[in-house]
Amino acid sequence: MRHGMLLCCVLAFWPLVGFGESSGSEIAITDREAAPVELRIENRSVMTFRATLLGETPELRARRATAAIEDALQGRGELKVSIDPIQTSYIVLLGYSRAFIVTPQDVDPPGASVRVAAEQAADNLRRVVAESGEARNIRFLLMALGYSALATMIYLLLLRGVSVGRRRLSGRLPGLMSRHKQWLKLGHTPLFDVQYLYYLFGRLLWLIYWVVVFLLSYQWLSFVLSQFPFTRPWGESLNVHLLDLVRYLLDGMLGAMPGLAVALCIVLIARAFSSFARRLLQRLARPGTLGWLTGETLQPTTRLTSLAIWLFALVMAYPYLPGSGTEAFKGVSVLIGLMISLGASSVIGQAAAGLILTYSRTLRAGEFVRIGEHEGTVTEVGMFNTTIRTGLGEVLTLPNSMITGSVTKNYSRIVHGQGYVVDTVVTIGYDTPWRQVEAMLIEAARRTEGILEKPAPHVFQTALSDFYPEYRLVAQAIPSEPRPRAELLSVLHANIQDVFNEYGVQIMSPHYLADPHQPKWVPREQWYSAPARPPGGDDVVK
Repeated sequence: MRHGMLLCCVLAFWPLVGFGESSGSEIAITDREAAPVELRIENRSVMTFRATLLGETPELRARRATAAIEDALQGRGELKVSIDPIQTSYIVLLGYSRAFIVTPQDVDPPGASVRVAAEQAADNLRRVVAESGEARNIRFLLMALGYSALATMIYLLLLRGVSVGRRRLSGRLPGLMSRHKQWLKLGHTPLFDVQYLYYLFGRLLWLIYWVVVFLLSYQWLSFVLSQFPFTRPWGESLNVHLLDLVRYLLDGMLGAMPGLAVALCIVLIARAFSSFARRLLQRLARPGTLGWLTGETLQPTTRLTSLAIWLFALVMAYPYLPGSGTEAFKGVSVLIGLMISLGASSVIGQAAAGLILTYSRTLRAGEFVRIGEHEGTVTEVGMFNTTIRTGLGEVLTLPNSMITGSVTKNYSRIVHGQGYVVDTVVTIGYDTPWRQVEAMLIEAARRTEGILEKPAPHVFQTALSDFYPEYRLVAQAIPSEPRPRAELLSVLHANIQDVFNEYGVQIMSPHYLADPHQPKWVPREQWYSAPARPPGGDDVVK
């Protein structure tokens, strides 16, 4: 009887096949460009039509199949689902009626087994038939309602238990933390503030509570939906999505372990190389080994070497990090690179200037320098800034790029032993003997406590201006702190005024409005006015 019905089906399609116009090996004239249409019966997907069969588009095939299946489901008899081959395709039979045909062009991906696809569609149709019968069964629906009510009661009890457990644990948390707070100490120093740690654990408990509530609600909804025929596909899809998510997370964690192991090995190797390089540079910094590597350049050289090693390790470990190949990771990398390129130009310039100052040894901590209009003792030469302390107690932070772009006077580099160079300038008219001015300046330096006698102070005539010569007193002082230098200069200036007053010489820079009646010159007998002494020792040279 079954084969007779199959023959009737074949004969029914016979006029449409067109054996006189084709090879007779195919019954389907297909068009893969048509939009696929899903065949859905009783809220359950049966299969997807993708090909045009015998002039019928996938949409028309789905309509015919829907009408045939729903018509068959209205009957009272038992419906048996089966498949029969017809050439390269398969007919899915519902009872003794044709439900639909599965062709090779309906299979996705192309080239897959048509028989497997037909059997899968037949299984889906059997479930539709079974659920259609369950939907008309009052006893089955009442049992589904009972199971749903029981599941709802259990769900509410579990929610109640989780809520009570969270409250009790939150209530015991302060006591537990107070009893075990010694674990949070390193010696006698607390590592964390207990108040903030309690807040952190409270937020963590709240997060765990809502995760558990979400999972319980998800499972309850999935179970209730699975009890009724019409909503069963939704409940099954919820379970499938949850299992897919868990499987995805587990696969991701297991798949990331080899990459994490490689990245960890790279980090350990980089750490070992960094420690080895640090110890090697410490040995090379000993006197007599490398001229450019000293105690001052050891720290920046060690930092640069460690930075280079860790940057290389980061580049090597990057491909093995989880998610490094994702578009999100690439977008973040591009964003970080753009931010660095836009905002780090000045930072890199400052760092380069700091390296220039360090390796050129322009400045050292403890030296007294003058940078532009700023004068003081260098307290720190950093990567980006240099800090100096002035004699007035001010702390100046100067950008390294400004220092490299200006003239720096170092008063501590040329001294003999400890100390620094101190100098001052006075301008006296041409009518005062220059030997007398030099002698008075040296006398003022001798009276100033803190200025060394050896090397002896010197006076230089640095300029012969239109109205006066310029005298510069240069001496070496003992203290190396900035405050005594300011005090010493103040005492030196006071002594200069006292000495000039004692010998009746006024400190003034003359400016003329007209030529004087008498020429401004010094007679020879006044060349060695007191306290100046002639080379032979006589007070006056005649």
